[in-house]
Amino acid sequence: MWRNEISLLPDWAVLMILALVVWSLYWKAAALWHAARHHKLNWFVAMSLINTVGILEIIYLFGIEKIDTDKLFK
Repeated sequence: MWRNEISLLPDWAVLMILALVVWSLYWKAAALWHAARHHKLNWFVAMSLINTVGILEIIYLFGIEKIDTDKLFK
């Protein structure tokens, strides 16, 4: 397959890590986009520096900004 023969992780672990990376990047991009558009520098810097696997970003988007899911990237 695409993995190295010497890899220490099983296939399912590699797929889980890849899924977490994609999940985190999606929410980070959405939250940073909204923070930048609304001139929220403190939130932008915090979300840029702190990696919470999307948790902080989801709290910002749905708790602070109170956005609709239809308007996520608008």
